[in-house]
Amino acid sequence: MTEPAVLPACVINCAAYDRNGRRRDITLDEISDVLAVDDGTFVWVGLYEPEDTLLEKLQEEFGLHELAIEDALHAHQRPKIEAYGSSLFVAVHTAQLVDDKIRFGETHAFLGPRYLVTVRHGASLSYAPVRSRVEREPELLALGPAYGMYAVLDYIVDNYQPIVEGFRDSLNALEQDIFAETFRRDTIVKLYELKRELTQLRLAVSPMQDILAQLTRMHGGLVPDEVRLYFRDVLDHAMRVNESTDTMREMLTAAMSVNLSLVTVNQGEVVKKLAGWAALLAAPTLIASWYGMNFENIPELHGRYSYAILVCVVGVVVIGLYRYLKKVRWL
Repeated sequence: MTEPAVLPACVINCAAYDRNGRRRDITLDEISDVLAVDDGTFVWVGLYEPEDTLLEKLQEEFGLHELAIEDALHAHQRPKIEAYGSSLFVAVHTAQLVDDKIRFGETHAFLGPRYLVTVRHGASLSYAPVRSRVEREPELLALGPAYGMYAVLDYIVDNYQPIVEGFRDSLNALEQDIFAETFRRDTIVKLYELKRELTQLRLAVSPMQDILAQLTRMHGGLVPDEVRLYFRDVLDHAMRVNESTDTMREMLTAAMSVNLSLVTVNQGEVVKKLAGWAALLAAPTLIASWYGMNFENIPELHGRYSYAILVCVVGVVVIGLYRYLKKVRWL
């Protein structure tokens, strides 16, 4: 009995689905044989950071365009959708929250009339749960590879929402520090880091809307009308995530401004108090300095009660000044 061929480690899945949505595992060499028979079967291949030779092998099996293969070989592609004859190349950014930090990755997808190839790079969660879920609904998987593409994009967009919610919780936790009267540098640093990461998330979410809008309205030869409804639902989710991201960014900007304003106001109050105490010290200093001058003819210099009178005058001036400063809230 011949043992089944062992797939390379970077090949996560390689399966064929018949017109009824039933799965059959195949090897990479069998792809072209499956596609040669026009029986409604399509092939779904999942890869993670494949080598150049493997992508060249898939290019040969599926007849992929060389420019699309060149993009898939290199990560750091901008989110986009491009048509190459009867196939589509889609590049999207993925995200996941690890230790309160967003880790970004990329997924490149090739969609054809009878195949779907997904290529993951970097911090990207496995699509095995997606495949398992759609395999439990063979009647929907029978709609073709476009439904598999929908399931992948829906999974990516759904992973955005917990990140926004996690950042919202982080902002709520920082509220007490934001409105504190004392300045804490860590608070500003955390707010800046949150805003920076949300800005990076927006750069991933915003182009996703354009990609989904195209899949909803265009490419009729690859996206059946039955599947367009599902892409429209994912588009709605992406728009809500994008709106939540924009709202969070505005809240973070406002929080940073409020924190800095409160710090400035608090510093002004400190300066006012210092000025008030300086005024209280200045009054007796000024009066006493007059009698420290080396002149003989100074009024009350030789009087019997001059010292007591001077002390009383200084006391009255200081008390009056203190009460006035308390009234105007400088002390």
